[in-house]
Amino acid sequence: MRPTVAVVDDASLIRASLGLLMPDLDVVTATATVEDLLATAPAVDLVLLDLHLVNLEQQPDARQGIAAIRALTARGYRICVYSQEERRFVLAACIAAGASGVVSKALPTDRAQQMFLEVAAGGTVVPQSVVGILEVLVRRDCITMLSERQRQILHGRARGLTYAQVAKQLFVSESTLRGYWQDLTRSLSESLRSLTAAEIERALGLAPGDLLEFWSQDAASTADWWRISRPR
Repeated sequence: MRPTVAVVDDASLIRASLGLLMPDLDVVTATATVEDLLATAPAVDLVLLDLHLVNLEQQPDARQGIAAIRALTARGYRICVYSQEERRFVLAACIAAGASGVVSKALPTDRAQQMFLEVAAGGTVVPQSVVGILEVLVRRDCITMLSERQRQILHGRARGLTYAQVAKQLFVSESTLRGYWQDLTRSLSESLRSLTAAEIERALGLAPGDLLEFWSQDAASTADWWRISRPR
């Protein structure tokens, strides 16, 4: 059975075409804002969410970015961010806020669809740039719950090695390694959500306050989010 999906994107072309381009997904609704989705409250397996949704001059109170993720997760929705955003700390903040996956709009359609299916099935999809952040946090003992085998897998993936390359190094099958990776990314994402901005700043050697706009629990201010996070 195809997973049911809701799309939140202010691009009418995305809303109209995603279900046609990705036939393995059952797109049951597509809205321009989070508020529209919450008003109808559809029962779906996954919400695909763009981070930068509306012109603030037209809808200044519409939720954006982290605030949108938190509003949806608070209602029990499973979120996969689908965006052109590339900055690694913004993407890491999405995972920290509760998103189960982050997928780039630059990816080929079939690859993006496969990632959506993974997230809808309960998996976690973490971008390569965020994997690098997580590996640093593990190395500096900000995240400590990993076994030695899990650390080896994370080390290899953080350096851009493929599943096949890491599997060969560790003398396991590629399918086994993919299973390990799914469990590992889920655990790392949960650990990231429990960390404060100050803890991450110390681990990464950043100045106090550098991450506050992304990790703040009060990041529900749409105007502030838009000002600090929109692509320049």
